[in-house]
Amino acid sequence: MSKRFNLREFQQNLLDRMQGQAGSSNQAAALGFVLGKQNWLVDMADISEVLAVPDMTDVPLTKKWFTGVANVRGNIYGISDLGAYMNIGPATRDIQSRIMLVGQKYNINCGLLVSKVLGLRNTVDWQSGEQGGRTVYQDNSGQQWYRLELKQLLQQPDFIHIGV
Repeated sequence: MSKRFNLREFQQNLLDRMQGQAGSSNQAAALGFVLGKQNWLVDMADISEVLAVPDMTDVPLTKKWFTGVANVRGNIYGISDLGAYMNIGPATRDIQSRIMLVGQKYNINCGLLVSKVLGLRNTVDWQSGEQGGRTVYQDNSGQQWYRLELKQLLQQPDFIHIGV
């Protein structure tokens, strides 16, 4: 009988290996994603999983950017449209749309709907600065990337209190 494949263990193992490589070779592992027409980055340690958009159940009397709740392997997650919340524009809902589940270290069952996930980015050689209170990077091709500070997002009362 073959060993059962556990996606969560696989992802954690992959994350551990990437972070180990990042520490040993001066790489900064960040996950790239799209909000509106902007490229964004989030620290890999802040995201536990990325998945296709699951079936969601609407929740009445919530803010427009709260898209509903979803059952992910028996756990209920509140799903928020990150672009709509940040007034960048709602996430597109197509085959490329993804849900980024917030890491377990934050002890909150929250998923962030984004238009597209672009994969891992190494920001070590990128130029960085600040714009409007946000960290902004410029990659080697001149493209601009904004950093999502997930801890700060999760501490905002407007984000936590979804009721209207």
